[in-house]
Amino acid sequence: MDILCKVTAADFFYYFSLISVCFVIIKILVNLVVWSKKMSKGAVFFLAIFPIISIFPIPQQEIKKIENIKKEYIKKVDENGEPLDDNNDDE
Repeated sequence: MDILCKVTAADFFYYFSLISVCFVIIKILVNLVVWSKKMSKGAVFFLAIFPIISIFPIPQQEIKKIENIKKEYIKKVDENGEPLDDNNDDE
């Protein structure tokens, strides 16, 4: 019972509004997907809005990791003399 005594009206309102906003956003996204499946214009609109995710930058650490992987791949190709191929096509 001590937990309920420590909850204030401001805390309750904050968490209630946060959860409500999350549900509204999820409902809007679901409606957008359903709408885009019904209409070809909706699909184009949905696909046009979706790349907004790319606004967020890629961290420098990840870029450095990718560069190191590329360098290692180039070294392996130079050592073998042939490009490495993950698919084994024996014909």
